[in-house]
Amino acid sequence: MVGRRLVEQGDAGGVPPAGGDWRSQLHPDARRRIVNKITETLAKHLPISVPEGSAELEKIAVRFEDRIYIAATSQSDYLRKISLKMISMETKTSASISPPSLNPAGGN
Repeated sequence: MVGRRLVEQGDAGGVPPAGGDWRSQLHPDARRRIVNKITETLAKHLPISVPEGSAELEKIAVRFEDRIYIAATSQSDYLRKISLKMISMETKTSASISPPSLNPAGGN
């Protein structure tokens, strides 16, 4: 599950040491991995027809991650918000791809 992988990729906890901001405890490489994961998810669900498309997806992922990073109140809040959004993207895409169910009792 995407949410579990994101939590495992980030540092555990989410509660900063006394007097510290949680953001100072999050390593930049953890943020980079999360941006990469967001980019991968976007690439799976959004068709890219031009070479510049992948750079555009990365820009979108960076902006999205940064907005959540700034708004989050803790590391666990940060990871939760990102995970929920990615799960939502995957769910919406799955729902739009799945074939319509047949109603055997219907009048087709």
